[in-house]
Formats: sequence, C-alpha cells, structure tokens
Amino acid sequence: MSCASRFSPAAHSVDRGQYNDVPEDVRAWFKGVKNADGIPCCDISDGHRTTYDVRAGAYWVPIEGAWWKVPDGAIIRNAGNPLGEAVVWYVKLGGNIFIRCFVPADAS
Repeated sequence: MSCASRFSPAAHSVDRGQYNDVPEDVRAWFKGVKNADGIPCCDISDGHRTTYDVRAGAYWVPIEGAWWKVPDGAIIRNAGNPLGEAVVWYVKLGGNIFIRCFVPADAS
C-alpha cells in the first residue's frame, strides 16, 4: 500500500516489475526517507523524479502541469540523494495536491 492510502483507501502503489533494475541501495533509500515529522515519504513507486525552481527562497515543483510550492516541513535536507535528481512525493485528493516530501537534487 502506498502513502496515498493514508488519505484514500482506494489508492495503492503498483509494482508491475518496472523497478526490477533499481539497485537495492536506491530502493532502500526510497523506503527509508522520512519528512520532518518522521513520517515515511513512501517507497519507490510513490516518489516522482522532478525538476524544480527556487523562488524567494522556496522550492517549487511542477505537478500535473502546474507549479506547486513545497511546504517547509516537506523538504528533506539530511537524507542524501543517490539519484542526483530531485524527488517529490505527493498525493492528489479532491483536486488538491498535497506534497508529503521533497528532496532536492543536491541534498546532502
């Protein structure tokens, strides 16, 4: 079950073998990342590689054709980043986007 299931019982992550070639250390990283409140971001099927912009000191990410401001509590600065690309975890509920976690490309 994905983190999305926390908000909606009908939402589930689906692994159709698309992650078979992901190294175990990267897979473990996705499963171990937690936000500032200690809540797991989810796992590899829920994280989305993304681009981002910094505006007035805040991170913004494109999701479904619109730019969304990343909440401060969702920014993860101390988990490293084995991908070297930004990753955002979010759920869509009632037409709104809720960003759970965001790791910038250069997270240390």
